[in-house]
Amino acid sequence: MTIPHRTDTWRKSSRSGSQTNCVELALDPARARVRDTKDRDGGALEVPFTAWQAFTTQLREQ
Repeated sequence: MTIPHRTDTWRKSSRSGSQTNCVELALDPARARVRDTKDRDGGALEVPFTAWQAFTTQLREQ
């Protein structure tokens, strides 16, 4: 099986500066992916985009 090449655009908070102790986020209409900047090749947490929206909405409301 061939795994398609991913062209995710990863971003992190501008408040992180050049530090490597943060997370990066890649979004597309179907999913959100989160990875650790200390281990970018270590994989990413992937959740449906709707779940990510619900999570961030809850954070803002608290």
